[in-house]
Amino acid sequence: MSMVEEIKKLKEEKNAVILAHYYVPAEVQQIADYVGDSFYLSGVAVDLEAQTIVFCGVEFMGESAKVLSPNKTVLMPAADADCPMAHMADPETIKKVREEYEDLAVVCYINSTAELKKYSDVCVTSSNAVQIVRALPQKNIFFIPDRNLAHYVAQQVPEKNFVYNEGFCPTHERMDEEEVLEQKKLHPEAEVLAHPECNKTVLQHADYIGSTKGIIQYATASKKQEFIICTEEGVGYELQCQNPEKRFYYPKSLPVCPNMKKVTLEKVLHVLKTGENEVQVDVDLREKTKLPLERMLQLAK
Repeated sequence: MSMVEEIKKLKEEKNAVILAHYYVPAEVQQIADYVGDSFYLSGVAVDLEAQTIVFCGVEFMGESAKVLSPNKTVLMPAADADCPMAHMADPETIKKVREEYEDLAVVCYINSTAELKKYSDVCVTSSNAVQIVRALPQKNIFFIPDRNLAHYVAQQVPEKNFVYNEGFCPTHERMDEEEVLEQKKLHPEAEVLAHPECNKTVLQHADYIGSTKGIIQYATASKKQEFIICTEEGVGYELQCQNPEKRFYYPKSLPVCPNMKKVTLEKVLHVLKTGENEVQVDVDLREKTKLPLERMLQLAK
C-alpha cells in the first residue's frame, strides 16, 4: 500500500478531514480534502461534520480551528511549523495604544497567536481586511502584526486613521523590487500579481494586489498568458492546475516559507496513525480569542 493510499484509508477509518494551505508542498495539497487560504480554511473548519481535522499549515491556523471548533480534534502534522510574524506584536503595546487613542479598534491579522487575538476587537485575513476595516465604527485602527498589509489597507480605507505595528512576513519581506523589475524585463507581457504582505516597493509594480485566493482567481479569469507571482511559491501548484496553458514566473530569490514546507506526507500519515500533535487551547484563552474570530466571520459575510 502506498503512503497516499494509507492516508486515505486512515482518514476514512478515523472520520478525519485534511485541510491544507496553498503554501504547503504540492504533494500535500494533492491529498487534502480542502485547499485554500486562511480565511477559507477557518470557515471550512467550523462547518465540517468530521470530528478530526488534520490541519496542514502553521501553528496559528490550528489554534484558530480549535478555538472555532472546540469539540473537534485538531492535529498538526508539523508541530514545529510556526509563523514568525504571528509573534510580532505584544500585549503591552496594545494596552499603550488603547490608552493613547479614543475610538480605537485593535484589528488583528489572523496570522497571529491566540494570545494576541485575545487582546483584539476583530480578526481579519488578507481576503477580507479592507471590507472589515471599512465596516468598523471606530475611526482609529491599530493593525497588528503586519505593517505591510496595514499600509495597503490604509490606502484602500483613507477615511480611517491607522496606527502601525512593525511586524512583517519574512518570506514576503524578502522579495526584492529589483528582482521583480528583472522579471518584467524578461517577460514584458506578464502581469505582476502580489500579496499585500509584500513591501510597498514591490506592490507599486503590481497589476493586481490580493490574497492568495485572489491571485489565483485573477490569473484564472485574465486573458493574459504570463504572470509574475509575488507570493509564496506553493501557490504555483493550484495556479498551474487551474491554468495549465499559462506561464508563471517568480522573483529570482524564490519566495519559500520554510515553516509551511515542514508539512510532509510522512507527517500527515504519522499524526493520523498516532493522534499526536493535537492542538490544545485552554478554556479561558479560547473564550477570549473566539470573539474576534467570530466577529470576523460575521462581518465578512
